[in-house]
Amino acid sequence: MVTNVTLLALTLSVASHTLAAGCLAQEVAAGALATGKYFKITIVDQETGRGVPLVELRTVNDIRLWTDSKGIAAFFEPGLMNQTVFFHVASHGYEFPKDGFGYRGQALKIAQGGGTTLRIQRTNVAQRLYRVTGGGIYADSLLVGAGVPLKQPALNGQVLGSDSVLSACYRGKVYWFWGDTNRPAYPLGNFHVPGATSLLPKDGGLDPDVGIDLDYFLDAKGFAKETARLPGDGPTWLGGLMVLVNGNDKRLFAGYGKVKPPLHIYERGLAEWDDAKKEFRKIAAFDAKAPLYPQGHSFRHQVGNIEYIYFAHPYPLTRVRADPEAFRQPASYEGFTCLQAGSSLKDANIDRDGGRVRWSWKKNTPPLTAQEQEKLIGAGRLRRDEALLHLQDVDTGKAIIAHGGSVYWNEYRQRWVMITVQLFGTSVLGEVWYAEADTPLGPWVYARKVATHERCSFYNPKQHPFLDKQGGRIIFFEGTYSHTFSGNNEATPRYDYNQVLYRLDLDDPRLVLPAAVYGLGEGRFGFVKDLQPKAPLTPSFFALDRRRNSAVPVYASSGLTLEAPQRDGKALFYALPADLREAPATTVPLYEFIHQDGNRRVYQTHKEWKGTGFTRTERPVCLVWSNPIQVDLMWE
Repeated sequence: MVTNVTLLALTLSVASHTLAAGCLAQEVAAGALATGKYFKITIVDQETGRGVPLVELRTVNDIRLWTDSKGIAAFFEPGLMNQTVFFHVASHGYEFPKDGFGYRGQALKIAQGGGTTLRIQRTNVAQRLYRVTGGGIYADSLLVGAGVPLKQPALNGQVLGSDSVLSACYRGKVYWFWGDTNRPAYPLGNFHVPGATSLLPKDGGLDPDVGIDLDYFLDAKGFAKETARLPGDGPTWLGGLMVLVNGNDKRLFAGYGKVKPPLHIYERGLAEWDDAKKEFRKIAAFDAKAPLYPQGHSFRHQVGNIEYIYFAHPYPLTRVRADPEAFRQPASYEGFTCLQAGSSLKDANIDRDGGRVRWSWKKNTPPLTAQEQEKLIGAGRLRRDEALLHLQDVDTGKAIIAHGGSVYWNEYRQRWVMITVQLFGTSVLGEVWYAEADTPLGPWVYARKVATHERCSFYNPKQHPFLDKQGGRIIFFEGTYSHTFSGNNEATPRYDYNQVLYRLDLDDPRLVLPAAVYGLGEGRFGFVKDLQPKAPLTPSFFALDRRRNSAVPVYASSGLTLEAPQRDGKALFYALPADLREAPATTVPLYEFIHQDGNRRVYQTHKEWKGTGFTRTERPVCLVWSNPIQVDLMWE
């Protein structure tokens, strides 16, 4: 888990806001809010009409407000009431229109008890919904007397800031755990994992479009209690939260790490949740040199007759049998890697079979990160087309270094879905991407950016599949919003170092991404659903499995054609017209080669074909997306 080890500096940076949050909670309790005092500014999404949180409103003299989770900012400033006041309007992934001088903002006539609504255009694909943790989630709404959905909208569990979420459905509830957590009373807070539960929407919990009502585990002082004070010096971090089900018996496990400054994890191991004590207990310590251990976000997946727990960080390249005894033994964990069994990146020994790289599950051998893979390519130990990780921008082809994130099966798309944050994108750690693949192992190639956070971080994003709606068409994910790691010294009041939730509609045309197309023999092609079990999983090229703007259907009628046959009008896939102007840089022509017998046809993205008796047609059939991966993926 990436967490904020510079907690002292961070808590000091938000200390100026803790007193205000505490006073606000007292005012709410006393019913003393002067709701007619403020001018109410509501910012709504131009497309949906929903209030937009985290919008900055800045006056000419730099008075700054940020909308709360209902999109409301409460303004009161002596000397500016009953005046016309100009507010600059700005927000991550949203854009307010420019005026004639290029300013993005609006002049408003301010009056006590009055208000106005401004519309802002969303440039993000994902829709920002609300803040999940921290103080003053609905502070401004309370100040103006607006209704709010949470039972404790001002301060819950005395939590002002929480790092890196973990979540799992366990014994009928959602269990939530976080990293280091701030409190109002002192700059040092909970360094040993606060936790909470919430009800699923089907069991009386809030609709995820509305909010999440957290019920914190509390200590004697009403602060979120330590749920994982495990033996050893320094903070405790958790990762790889997993639920093991055996009949009616359910057990909750997590990997743990004990930390010393600045970022040194000196011990790893396994912990199990104690239902009676409402805390984790240590059950096994791992060898400090063990290359594989629980981390990131987990999911269960069956291969053949064996059920495994996979750990995504963000690629799910570590797994272990779904068995308590296997969990305890580092030697039971497997990594999907091209390294020789038992070796490490330091050895850089590539596992080859007759010259071909052998990617496979191996015990006691670590998987490669994208950066480690690049080192091997740069050193000449691995060719780029022998590499496994090729995540890239679907339009530009620019490589994406995936840092943290999650992977889950999506029933609606019938594919595995990844939500990941990019390292060193347009921000250091604030760009969130969406990708799909046929198997947990990939091929992970084409991705679309769905959320941006300029000069801010949004690290360790996680999808919550238990909140899916419409059969998985609507998904929800959250991440840690912070100025930490961003190079930006300004913390956003109340929001900094907290969890923010987004909503993503997978029917958005921008999320129609190229999927792997496989050769079925005799010039036939299909998606993974068209393959027989255990067929090779090396794509021929990538294409669309549904229609989107500019896409054309491709049919099978005596070869591939853009004209629908009379009897069967079902498209094999969708592609782009061969003569499309300004085609994405990731597309390539798909050529048809016809044998001199007039019957046999071959299709490929290369202009030349060495087959005897074949001649290439003058014009390509269409534009498809190139296939950079030549790895034989395992059928899972």
